[in-house]
Amino acid sequence: MIRKVAIAAAVTGLLAASSALAKPYVDYTPQKGMWNINAIEVDPNHVDEYLEGLRKSQVPALEVMKAHGLIDDYRFMVRGNYMKGSPNVLIETHYPSGAMLDPNQARDEAIDKDIRKQFTEAQDKTAVAGYEKYRTFIDEGLWGEVKMAK
Repeated sequence: MIRKVAIAAAVTGLLAASSALAKPYVDYTPQKGMWNINAIEVDPNHVDEYLEGLRKSQVPALEVMKAHGLIDDYRFMVRGNYMKGSPNVLIETHYPSGAMLDPNQARDEAIDKDIRKQFTEAQDKTAVAGYEKYRTFIDEGLWGEVKMAK
């Protein structure tokens, strides 16, 4: 038993030491831009309904944001298995630069105007009506991607 504990401690020490030695731009390279990731728990019986609502409400807005250069990519991820209390839908948008998060009145008002041409506030409210019955926001965060050296 003592030998197993000693081996486990040695392995843990090696892993900790190796991770402490990782160097940016040598062992990994931070990538430009930021991913905004929304993690949502959706009742598994309503995932298709939720995705259809996102297709109608979020995709047009995201396309407008993309056309204005605010974001350069977006995606939706669905978890294959359900675990209560955990997210099973991710909404991910990529900002090409952290500077895109800075306010820009002209850009932001133009984006809002273009979104409203396609989707009125009334349509927006109708599209999300009932979501609160089967959707819970778990987390939202800005994530930076890194590429590992080979």
